[in-house]
Amino acid sequence: MNNRKGILLMIAAIAAFAVQDALSRLLAGRYNTLMVVMIRYWVFAAFVMILALRRPEGLRAAIRTRRPGAQTLRAVLLVIEICVMVYAYTLIGLINAHAVFAVCPLIVLALSGPILGERLSWQRWATVGVGLIGVLIILRPGQGVFSWPALLPLITALFFAAYSVLTRLTARDEAFFPSFFWPASLGALLMTALGLPQWQAIQPADGAIFAAYAGISILSNWLLQKTYQVAEASAVQPFAYLHFVFIALLGLTFFDEALALPVILGAALIIAAGIYSLWQAQAESKATR
Repeated sequence: MNNRKGILLMIAAIAAFAVQDALSRLLAGRYNTLMVVMIRYWVFAAFVMILALRRPEGLRAAIRTRRPGAQTLRAVLLVIEICVMVYAYTLIGLINAHAVFAVCPLIVLALSGPILGERLSWQRWATVGVGLIGVLIILRPGQGVFSWPALLPLITALFFAAYSVLTRLTARDEAFFPSFFWPASLGALLMTALGLPQWQAIQPADGAIFAAYAGISILSNWLLQKTYQVAEASAVQPFAYLHFVFIALLGLTFFDEALALPVILGAALIIAAGIYSLWQAQAESKATR
């Protein structure tokens, strides 16, 4: 394992995902959200199919799954999460949406106990509580600062957390590639059914933006795949929190978004809790060896 190379790949992947999110926000502001997400899924599904065709064991063996029901549910959860999140970008912007969504890893932690049967120390439960306090600081309920759209990224965090926990559950007796293939393929079929009726003619001036959107979608997923091929997940995962930094830079630079002090404080609290949770998990893992 080459953790140093993996860290660089993770940073590059996170930067690419941030650009993808920014392009999602731009395009969803001009076209129907379902259409934009549909095109994203078409590209993702094509990328995954190419990988499947290149698998040494052959296509049928590579995509064979023992849990078709779980894979279908994962695909549905991911479709809902992406659609709602992209729609949230158009309502409250990149920065506010991702500041709240940053709580997702802590929700995954909270669900891991009852669903996966993992033993969680009181310190890790405390990080979940701190993360939720961070969300409250961002949302500031009762002060009229945010309207209902501010709850959308929290909903997407719940859906993506459920998707992540289900992924970990299927990984106990499922190979990696089917869990990568089926959400992309089934999601593309579902988004085609949802997005085609919302099709709008693409303006010539936006053709290059859609092309860039397609390219960055492939690049971001390729970089993430390479990251986990060369490095330990525990070594690179903390750098995923740079996503909010990149998002903030893009939101401030290209979309004239504001970075309010409560958002900074709340996001910092959530990210600090998440990083501490990762450190605590590593410490507990070493202690049990």
